[in-house]
Amino acid sequence: MHAFDVLGDPVRRRLLELLADGERAAGDLAETVHAEFGISQPAVSQHLKVLREHGFASVRPEGARRVYAVRAEPLQEVDDWLRAFHRYWTPRLAALDTEIARGQRARRTKET
Repeated sequence: MHAFDVLGDPVRRRLLELLADGERAAGDLAETVHAEFGISQPAVSQHLKVLREHGFASVRPEGARRVYAVRAEPLQEVDDWLRAFHRYWTPRLAALDTEIARGQRARRTKET
């Protein structure tokens, strides 16, 4: 399965977003995802299994709990692929940065 196949599912993307903030217990992940997507704990477990099997997440036992963490290596494949498209948004982001700086200067000038 290609990285984009794994990331193509909104539940798996959300799980990775949650894990990006740090390790989380499987039960905590299941509770959050159930509240947001309305899927069962076994369904969340299947999504976590896909993330594990394709290297996007690691798991370690902690007593009776299973604690998950994001693994960055597979995300590098996505970043490498996206690098070819940076030219489309980099100039626009630079222009936005310039406009924000101008607005901040204008506000400071008005305040003084």
